Amino acid sequence: MIKNTLLVTTLIGCGMNTANATETPSAAEMWRIIQQQQATIEQLKSQINSTSQKIVKQQEKVEQTAQVIEVISDSIDNSTTQQESKYKFGGYGELHYGNTDKGNTIDFHRFVLFNGYQFNESTRFYSELEIEHALSGNGKPGEVEVEQAFIEHRFNQNSKMTAGVSLLPVGILNETHEPNTFYGVERNNVEKNIIPATWWSAGLGFSQEVSNTLGLDIYVGDGLNVPTSGSKAFLIRSGRQKVAKATANDGSVTGRVRFNPLNNLQLNATLMYQQDITQGALGISAMLFEANAQYTTNGFTLKALYAAWNLDDQVNAIAAGREEQSGYFIEPSYRFGSSNQYGIFARYANWDNNAGNDNVDTDITQIDLGFNYWLTPRVVFKADYQDQSGASDEDGIHLGVGYSF
Repeated sequence: MIKNTLLVTTLIGCGMNTANATETPSAAEMWRIIQQQQATIEQLKSQINSTSQKIVKQQEKVEQTAQVIEVISDSIDNSTTQQESKYKFGGYGELHYGNTDKGNTIDFHRFVLFNGYQFNESTRFYSELEIEHALSGNGKPGEVEVEQAFIEHRFNQNSKMTAGVSLLPVGILNETHEPNTFYGVERNNVEKNIIPATWWSAGLGFSQEVSNTLGLDIYVGDGLNVPTSGSKAFLIRSGRQKVAKATANDGSVTGRVRFNPLNNLQLNATLMYQQDITQGALGISAMLFEANAQYTTNGFTLKALYAAWNLDDQVNAIAAGREEQSGYFIEPSYRFGSSNQYGIFARYANWDNNAGNDNVDTDITQIDLGFNYWLTPRVVFKADYQDQSGASDEDGIHLGVGYSF
């Protein structure tokens, strides 16, 4: 109303100025002018109100669109986050340099990728794809291997089962062998030649936590198929089939007991039996017994392992004393530094793949000394010196870098 009054007053003033220039308008003319100006004012007010309503409606539409975009964005983010949380990815690798009596070599020994998927809280998939020695193919030194590809289902917090291709529950490093988890550039020869790590099988596994200190594992799967002639006849490591069109005439059963009476002490014992490790060729049964211990306190760790095979040679087909194959090692180590980033170790190892031959000394002894430097907990640089004697004599040094993620 005030605005209207001001406008009228202004118009009157303008009229009076005009009147001074010409003639003073009559009352009727003045009233007509006022009515015209009032109509113009009403028209302007109507246009302003219409524009304001359009602006309000536009703002409402913008706000509604923003709300829809926010809902869609949250849905996409939640879906992406949920998908990412279900998918697991990782891997490890290790590069080795060796300068020994056999010559100088540099080898990208392993490159491994982990892939997994969490279907729900109880069921997941896990796999491990490995390339050994960087290059595979006809006449090449390397191999492409699927070491693990299994479904794991948890019945409850204390029991689970696996189905597929899995690492067998035996030894110290057969299941855990990322380079940042052990000392020495190369894996120890006892587990390599006697167990033989890394060793995987296709079948079913079951694990049960009986108590806070006791656990049980059992695995039923395809067994070994050792060659029966040639220089590698009846060598355990040569019998690994790696689930590559594996002969499955005779399977194996592996059982392990885990006992940790103290938080820093772990004791394990494994028994594996196969009725015929030649898969029907000769009918030779075999049994593996393995036990290991790990004790840690204030940066100091002591590891010890013993493993032995007994092959039942009823047909007297086994030559070179390979009806018995055994080995053991003892490894003290110490970690230090502000973040425990430095570690030193020593290992005494003895193994014999011809232990059944009493007439000839066929065992091999190896002493290793070295250190690890963890750049981060998952990146490690290694160096060691080996002194080997007995049936084989190979001394030298090794350098390596390894990582896992």
